[in-house]
Amino acid sequence: MQVELLIHADWIVPVDSAGVLESHSIAVNDGRIAAIAPRSEAESQISAERTLELKGHALIPGLVNTHTHAAMSLFRGLADDLPLMTWLNDHIWPAEGRWVHEEFVADGSRLAFAEMLRSGTTCFNDMYFFPDVTGRVAAQAGIRASIGLILIDFPSAWAGDTDTYFEKANAVHDQFRGDPLVRTAFAPHAPYSVSDAPLKRVAKLANELQIPVHMHVHETTAEVQGGIDQFGVRPIERLNDLGLIDRSLIAVHMTQLQPHEIELFAENGAHVVHCPQSNLKLASGYCPVSKLVDAGVNVALGTDGAASNNDLDMLAEMQSAALQAKGQQGDACALPAEQALQMATLNGARALGLEDEIGSLTVGKSADIVAVDLSQPETQPVYHPLSQIVYAAGREQVRHVWINGRHVLNDRALTSIDLGQTLSRAAAWREKIMEITA
Repeated sequence: MQVELLIHADWIVPVDSAGVLESHSIAVNDGRIAAIAPRSEAESQISAERTLELKGHALIPGLVNTHTHAAMSLFRGLADDLPLMTWLNDHIWPAEGRWVHEEFVADGSRLAFAEMLRSGTTCFNDMYFFPDVTGRVAAQAGIRASIGLILIDFPSAWAGDTDTYFEKANAVHDQFRGDPLVRTAFAPHAPYSVSDAPLKRVAKLANELQIPVHMHVHETTAEVQGGIDQFGVRPIERLNDLGLIDRSLIAVHMTQLQPHEIELFAENGAHVVHCPQSNLKLASGYCPVSKLVDAGVNVALGTDGAASNNDLDMLAEMQSAALQAKGQQGDACALPAEQALQMATLNGARALGLEDEIGSLTVGKSADIVAVDLSQPETQPVYHPLSQIVYAAGREQVRHVWINGRHVLNDRALTSIDLGQTLSRAAAWREKIMEITA
């Protein structure tokens, strides 16, 4: 076999099959995984244009961050230690009204992509204004993206009314139709911020276009009570009545759930995105991950935006998810490392409808690969590589990243983003924002 790249590693964690492969190699050709084989077999049977020796490294699938607001990286640390609605109403929404436009979204998104690539994220699912800009910058950076066709009841810099939101959604969807890296999803903000008529329209169009619906749902007790006060039912019941609880729905946060709501999601194939660190920081509550998983619900992981996390580190999110589940359940066996890694990879791919393309190291899938250096003191000695990745490894140990076979992080150096210029732009935004808010 003749290939472009052959990677030798101490361990490979495929995710879609049990266990860890020791002393194996991955062959990459034309952007796809061409072979996975024991090293001795790979060396004798595969001829490569380039060979990379990664002693002490584990190869894992690219991490899938299934809930982000990428451009909000420029608001990182702007308003900390506040409850969700105070944070939104008094700080974030006013700041967005003052600053969010195309240049802000481009610079904030590029900063987010630099952070995500350097921490092993190869695909993200976004919800923010100017999704066309986020998609364009993502394509330039070579990162895989699901960009949200944002919808909210009030005017914004992106659109002035409901019809304009939908017109722009259609235009953005058409713009990226057939793009090898950038997909779209409808992104109505939340049940409390989008009324019935637009939500019915989303359900209809999402079915016609065969794209996901990405939405904050049951994030706080106040949201649920507000739904009852305004509509007479809990938000999930309202969404079900509107035809939105189905396989296209990606419901984010989900900290306030009753048993029948978990069963509803399981029966209808809807997906849940768990954002443990953001939920903790905003004191929003605890997603009942173990109960969802036991019921058969597909649960993925997301960081939320850097304004409420305050990072986009999926390795840290995996650790938080696993530890929180154990504490909630009072069971040290709850959400083991293998399951946490699956939530951060294959489960995210499933939620986005990309499980045939990414999410596991499988022959024929796109070569979205992350190399984690476990030879460092922080992860030595290595008894169980998968556990070390989830419970001990830090994002600074991500040494290499490939997306669609493209080497976007080479020995910690970004190859598709000018890091110096990106940081300079972030500093300039800080000066402008601080000047107004001081």
